[in-house]
Amino acid sequence: MALPRKRLAILSLCFSLLAGIAFRLVAQEDKPLRLDVKLVNIFVNVTDKSGAIVGGLSKDDFKITEDNRPQTIANFERQSEMPLNLTLAIDTSSSTYKDRAIEQQAAKKFVHALLRPQDQMSLLEFDTFVSELTRGFTNKETEIDRGLEHMRGEGGTALYDAIYLGSKSLGKRDGRKILVLVTDGGDTVKGYTYDEAIEEALRNEVMIYSIIDVPIAASAGRDLGGEHALIQLSEDTGGKHFYVDAGGLDKAFAQVSADLRTQYLIGYYPRNQEPGKEFHHIQVTVPRAATESFNIRHKTGYYADPQKSRD
Repeated sequence: MALPRKRLAILSLCFSLLAGIAFRLVAQEDKPLRLDVKLVNIFVNVTDKSGAIVGGLSKDDFKITEDNRPQTIANFERQSEMPLNLTLAIDTSSSTYKDRAIEQQAAKKFVHALLRPQDQMSLLEFDTFVSELTRGFTNKETEIDRGLEHMRGEGGTALYDAIYLGSKSLGKRDGRKILVLVTDGGDTVKGYTYDEAIEEALRNEVMIYSIIDVPIAASAGRDLGGEHALIQLSEDTGGKHFYVDAGGLDKAFAQVSADLRTQYLIGYYPRNQEPGKEFHHIQVTVPRAATESFNIRHKTGYYADPQKSRD
């Protein structure tokens, strides 16, 4: 029985469409898949020669290069409302015992002044080991206060373990990721290394703020290695270091809080990337200003490759 002409026309059209789809699939079979490029976010702080915060800059004021290759800014915010995820890691080794009560009170003031409804915080203490003092991240000030009141500790200083583990935990969060360290010296425990700690922080886009509380700042015989390491960690991740001076911990915490509230958020999609690089270096400048006019702080770069196993 012959099919009606109308039905034959419809069948013919369907076969033509299927043939066209099959042809396109075969033609594209050998072409590489196009993957979406990840947006690179950079939090930037700008101060002048006197250390005063430079506000009011616009997107057009900034220039970004990746591995010396110019990039186009795709996202810009003068003051980010992005949620803040902050881990406060406090050194509770034997050498800090005398300052324990001061640390607790200053940290409580810092938490109460900083946290907004959209922010989350966790609390760590580190001596020979690293311990959680809160059940993960929380916005409840009472839980953080309770954790601060239960600080104990003695023995060595697992500083790099605290940085590595704190960064790893922060890496699972969305938003800004901040690790605030309160310590009086360097690492004295054989655990994670400096290189492993800084890599973990950079891979997880964590900014490190170091509050350095040295017992006797003017001591000619004090070991500066730990202090220099903390300063470098902060600079490489786009954070900052502060010494506990005449203003005490209250002043140092207030400086961290002010710094976090005055960050520009700049984002770009990498283009013309140099192939085969494990680590991409970033530079942010303000071309209209003289080279020495502004101090511009941001992370030094990011890892593009999967992380290698420690084992």
